[in-house]
Amino acid sequence: QVQLVESGGGLVQAGGSLRLSCAASGRTFSRYAMGWFRQAPGKEREFVAVISWDGGSTSYADSVKGRFTISRDNAKNTVYLQMNSLKPEDTAVYYCAGGRSYYSGSDYSHYPYWGQGTQVTVSS
Repeated sequence: QVQLVESGGGLVQAGGSLRLSCAASGRTFSRYAMGWFRQAPGKEREFVAVISWDGGSTSYADSVKGRFTISRDNAKNTVYLQMNSLKPEDTAVYYCAGGRSYYSGSDYSHYPYWGQGTQVTVSS
C-alpha cells in the first residue's frame, strides 16, 4: 500500500526556516502529483502547495507564495517543502498528500493518500 512519511517539523522563531520532507513508497512516485496541506488548531485543512509529476508545474496558496518552495526528487521518491520567513500564523500540522494523476489542484479530495503529519510551530 502507499505510504507517505513526513519529517522535518519542529519549533522555530519567526523569520526562521524549516525544510519538510515526505518519503513515499508503494506506487510509482514519479507518475503522480504531490501536495502539501496544513491544519491549524480549530481550523479546516488548507492547501499549501502542489507539484506536478515531473516537477515542471507548481502552485502555491497566496499566504505562502514567495516564502515556501515545493520540490521533488523522483530518484529518491521524496517531496520537499522549503519554508522561509516563517510567521506565527504558519503554525500547523503539515501533511504530505499523494495525488490521483500527473497534476492535482488545491482540492484535498484530489488526493487519496496522506501522511500522518508533522508539527510546525513558529514562535513570535
